[in-house]
Amino acid sequence: MFLTVIIFILVLGLLVFVHEFGHFITAKKAGAKVEEFGFGFPPRIFSIKKGETIYSINLFPIGGFVKIYGENGEGKEEEKKDKARAFYNFPLKIRALILSAGVLMNLFLAIFLLSVGHFVGLPTAIEDAASGNFKDLKVQIAQVVPGLPADEAGLRIGDQIISFTSDSSVIGVAEISQVQNFTSRHRGEEIVVLIGRGNEVLEKSITLLSEPPQAGEFLGVALVQTAIISQPWYRAIISGLADSFSLLWLICYTLGLIIWQLITTGRAMIEGGGPVYIFNLTGQAAQLGFIYVLQLTAILSINLAIINILPLPALDGGRLIFLALEKIKGSPVSQKVEGLSHTLGFVFLILLMVAITWHDIVKLF
Repeated sequence: MFLTVIIFILVLGLLVFVHEFGHFITAKKAGAKVEEFGFGFPPRIFSIKKGETIYSINLFPIGGFVKIYGENGEGKEEEKKDKARAFYNFPLKIRALILSAGVLMNLFLAIFLLSVGHFVGLPTAIEDAASGNFKDLKVQIAQVVPGLPADEAGLRIGDQIISFTSDSSVIGVAEISQVQNFTSRHRGEEIVVLIGRGNEVLEKSITLLSEPPQAGEFLGVALVQTAIISQPWYRAIISGLADSFSLLWLICYTLGLIIWQLITTGRAMIEGGGPVYIFNLTGQAAQLGFIYVLQLTAILSINLAIINILPLPALDGGRLIFLALEKIKGSPVSQKVEGLSHTLGFVFLILLMVAITWHDIVKLF
């Protein structure tokens, strides 16, 4: 548990830092006055000032912020020497770049992490183990069907199936077909499954289904054969780019599907997504090994990029919408209107986070 907490904090800290650093460095390079670079949300618990910028650590470590002078319209009515460096005085394209920089940095982080993974060696699904000289071949669980034997026995996504035992019959597992054949022959029986989970080897007693809901689902899992495949650095970068954009499309498609379900049915099948759910995923990834934590961090970074670019007040995407309105009407939107919108948006997001966290806790316990 302690290791999971440490890894969770490090992963969250990296994602927040990279996102906010994108805003920070872009604003600095543009010449804007950056008043504060904060990790977490106030109240402030530690700060140090270097030059004109305060670097702070705040009490609630669920995000971060970069405070740019003039971002909320302050100073417009005053004569100050820094007025020329106020956010509102920069061209629209520069302001849009500053607001978009956090999202872009999260995408770059995902590409970098996945490229490193492909260079070091990522677990990759393969179709034919005999077609190449693969390293560390495994049959792993890709999905656990809720309520079926594997789920009730505590099997998890990423577990390796090492062997099966029934009575005196023992079979080592090297291919998915061996799992399918064994579970079919012993349907309705109690068997012992030896699984690998990170550095652990666990025994699980499971009673297989006699009549599965779908053909072959006596155990209640979807399986994938994997191997560790490493690539030269130049191919690793290409694969990192390809994987990042594939994940970007998949997450956007899934989010669109959830929104469509909410509009058409008033309900959506959401597994989780709050801090508790991510903490759980981090613990599972940590048990499986470093490379799985790296993959999870890349996926979370893409998720963070997508969430922040949504056109909702208080998010980067919401601020970009107000820039677009300014471009269309030829003058800035009222600061009172924009400020109120961002405040209400922030309150909505906090309440949504509380609701999702509560949902995750109830589901967990």
